[in-house]
Amino acid sequence: MVRFKNRWLLIEFLPVNNQTTGKDGLEVDLSTPSTQKQAHIEGKHIWGAIRQSVLSHFGDVGWGSVGLSLTVKYFSPTTHICIVRVARDHHKIAWGAVTMLKSIEGVGILPNVIHVSGPDLGTIKHAQLAAIEHNRVVVARYRAQAGAPAAYQDSYVEYLRSSEDAINTLKD
Repeated sequence: MVRFKNRWLLIEFLPVNNQTTGKDGLEVDLSTPSTQKQAHIEGKHIWGAIRQSVLSHFGDVGWGSVGLSLTVKYFSPTTHICIVRVARDHHKIAWGAVTMLKSIEGVGILPNVIHVSGPDLGTIKHAQLAAIEHNRVVVARYRAQAGAPAAYQDSYVEYLRSSEDAINTLKD
């Protein structure tokens, strides 16, 4: 029996304002956890955007190599993180396509690949642990910007519990 070997990409899609401030004309919005426009982005939209990026940058050969194994396993609209599974042999094509994304469903984004499961850490468990830790960091950042004390009970407490449960239930 042959085991399929995968790589797991943990990606954060930072929302971008289209106001022209700065040299590049893009301003990253880290202050709000979610906006009305981003609420409609789902895993299937991310999969479609990655597919289009692979096709436009790597052509049919690139899509043929990653198309069967590319799967969006998890997406959180609150913290903008996503877990993507792709075949081990061609994960660099998917990684490159993700970094070249500019928007998903008309929403400007700046992709940030946070974690890639490596040769000795190639299981979904390591991606899950990195996602849970990143969720905690993002929620702490939101609380610090709001000026909330560390022990403050807010809606993020329930979000952290529910997202940790959802991430832990992911299977390969």
